[in-house]
Amino acid sequence: MKDNIIPHDYQISRQDRRAKNNHNSFLLWFTGLSGSGKSTIANVVEQKLYQQNIKTYTLDGDNIRKGINSDLTFAPEDRTENIRRIAEISNLMVDAGVVTLAAFVSPYKKDRQNIRDIVGNVNFVEIYINTSVEECERRDVKGLYKKARAGEIKNMTGISAPYEAPENPDIEIKTEAVSVEDAANLIIDYILPKLKL
Repeated sequence: MKDNIIPHDYQISRQDRRAKNNHNSFLLWFTGLSGSGKSTIANVVEQKLYQQNIKTYTLDGDNIRKGINSDLTFAPEDRTENIRRIAEISNLMVDAGVVTLAAFVSPYKKDRQNIRDIVGNVNFVEIYINTSVEECERRDVKGLYKKARAGEIKNMTGISAPYEAPENPDIEIKTEAVSVEDAANLIIDYILPKLKL
């Protein structure tokens, strides 16, 4: 099959798209437990970028799991495939010149390394939203921890499935000590130099 895939030589490049947008494109990958604040912080970061005329798009479990990955479960092998597909989508969006924000639990180190390999190290910013399982369970914004404790959800990260925390993330946000606004500002300050062509 792969022998029959021959890429077309399109004339508009990633560099052309970036130049047209007047900024670099890359992937901001938010990882952390369910309820840690990944999507909340990503949303504020995207708003701040939008206000600066930066082309953005956010991917998260809701818009991915309902569509392209609706056939996948939360079993370990399906989690890996979920993240692989998201990485490939992110790579296309980075190629399109878009700063892409992705908010996913992504509990396995090997899967996050695979994302980095797919999009390229220079295009990958790993953001660890570090929130204790106790705080996430206290927040329980989607009611998932309660269901997991009741045995209604299997493979719940932090309860019945592991979370492998990043050892050297580009950015670490400890949400129990930092406000959402301050967290977003820390991320913006980090990526501003990366946005410059």
